[in-house]
Amino acid sequence: MTQKVVVLDYGFGNVRSAVRALERVGADVELTSDRKAALEADGLLVPGVGAFAAVNQGLQAIGGDSIVDRRLAGGRPVLGICVGLQVMFETSTEPGEGVPDGLGQWPGTVERLPADVVPHMGWSTVEPPAGSRLFAGVEDERFYFVHSYAVQRFEMLDTTAGRVPLPQITWAEHGARFVAAVENGALSATQFHPEKSGDAGAQLLRNWVDSLT
Repeated sequence: MTQKVVVLDYGFGNVRSAVRALERVGADVELTSDRKAALEADGLLVPGVGAFAAVNQGLQAIGGDSIVDRRLAGGRPVLGICVGLQVMFETSTEPGEGVPDGLGQWPGTVERLPADVVPHMGWSTVEPPAGSRLFAGVEDERFYFVHSYAVQRFEMLDTTAGRVPLPQITWAEHGARFVAAVENGALSATQFHPEKSGDAGAQLLRNWVDSLT
């Protein structure tokens, strides 16, 4: 059965390449800002390119924050890409006009990478945790990154004596270790661009689409 995926259109992001990449792995894809379509789809992809505050402002202008909240409250899958990962955290130190606070789905701050050369641009390996569903079959592959800011510390959520599974964190390194991906129940996100990561990125998107049951 073909899975319906909405790529959330809020004025920022690599939307066309994301749509094409999802279509190539078999999803039925719609690019839209329509709330009803975004809530009812099997999966929602939140893209993001640019400054944290501006992306966040564009997302909240169409009610994207409440769309993400509603979906996650019902256990409906969401995938964030690049700044679409960053805005899932509480805040960022990146300067810029817009909404400074993120969606707060995860605790943490997006900070500038302490590297000699930024942005971090190009192909890098990642360190996924054992049992990652998102990285199944591509654990040792390289993925394409373009970013100057990242989450460098992930504060684990209070899981109430272990009754809720801990998030699975994938790490990479550029000047410092940083969060390359998070898998946390219905909410997943990658700092890299799977739609620009060749066969490895296609397999990662296929893994996500296949999980939309």
